[in-house]
Amino acid sequence: MDTLTSKDGTTIAYETAGSGPAVIVISTVAEDHTGVAGIAAALAKHFTVVNYDRHGRGGSGDPQPYDPAREIDDIEALIDTVGGTAALVSGSAGGILALDAATALGPKVTGLGLYEPPFIIDDSRPPAPEGYVAHQEALVAAGRRSEAVEYFMTDTLLVPAEWVEAMKQDPSWDAMAALAHTYAYDGRIVEGLLSGRPLPRDRWSVEAPILVLVGENSEQFFLDGAHALAEILPAVTVEQLPGQDHGAFWMAPDTVAESFRSFLSA
Repeated sequence: MDTLTSKDGTTIAYETAGSGPAVIVISTVAEDHTGVAGIAAALAKHFTVVNYDRHGRGGSGDPQPYDPAREIDDIEALIDTVGGTAALVSGSAGGILALDAATALGPKVTGLGLYEPPFIIDDSRPPAPEGYVAHQEALVAAGRRSEAVEYFMTDTLLVPAEWVEAMKQDPSWDAMAALAHTYAYDGRIVEGLLSGRPLPRDRWSVEAPILVLVGENSEQFFLDGAHALAEILPAVTVEQLPGQDHGAFWMAPDTVAESFRSFLSA
């Protein structure tokens, strides 16, 4: 992987593939660039794709205290590396970082492809627990990383406890535990957006076109949140992918990438 130095001096590791207009792929919680390798490879058939390790992951640095604004600086540095403009693509909570970056960076961001940003805007799904970010930080600080992952899975994502027990037997559990600190990082980015309250009307100002994809088989709150975003930003298109659910961003990358390709190439 190549490296660059972000505004605050942090080393950011990244790789570039493909040719054409630039797209930066943003990973989500508890994964480094390898977690989004599938969607990055699919998009690289049509674009110059940058896939990078976010703050505190893989080959990138992790200066403390953590500040979400530094992640936007990282994205800006990556955009400058590929010519000064790029589209942003992400899934789940990473999509909220993409929205924040597009707001901060203005015309440097040419478009957004978002897969199921996890907005909770009403009572159709329980909100994230109050204080969960502080609790995650406390568990990690105490060295209880596996417990931090379990807490996030059961109390925030509402994964049934018996499923979590099965997940612990898979080698991927140790990888998630190694990145357990990123649950709190992303928690700070999504603060106030998983609360069961309407989306804020003053957080984002994005003129670039935005495609929000939602799986046909996903929980209703994803679709409700997508339409809520379309009500407050001027250029949001919402589409449903037949037969897909929340895992499609990772498990069906070619299908997701084709929708993003068509939209971002228009």
